[in-house]
Amino acid sequence: MTHTRIRKFNTRETYPEQKLDNDLCQAVIAGNTIYLRGQIGQDLDTRESVGIGDVTAQTERAMANVKMLLDECGSQLADICKVSVYIVDPRYREAVYNVMGRWLKGVFPVSTGIVVQALARPEWLVEIDVTAVKPTA
Repeated sequence: MTHTRIRKFNTRETYPEQKLDNDLCQAVIAGNTIYLRGQIGQDLDTRESVGIGDVTAQTERAMANVKMLLDECGSQLADICKVSVYIVDPRYREAVYNVMGRWLKGVFPVSTGIVVQALARPEWLVEIDVTAVKPTA
């Protein structure tokens, strides 16, 4: 089986301030399973951070990225099975989950919430990691 890799990039371009050189992608399709890279408050086309200082705006962008990537993979939000949410402050939980809840109303994925010390860039406050499975015909 060949995996399909969506939106390939190198970390040199995404993190020019860091000395990195990793070939990655935003999504991998392996059979009917779709693995998304953790999504943050960043425009996937320009690599610009959005919603700096605003966890709600960052969560909105992360979820918009999730939807866009799933669409590009021939999937949809309803196919999401697992969500892992990383926040840098436990006080952000309510705001983050309220935004996520609007995007995932009626989906009922399993979810894990984790408070971390920091994310890859200091301005990022939330990261959302998703696994989806497209139903077989």
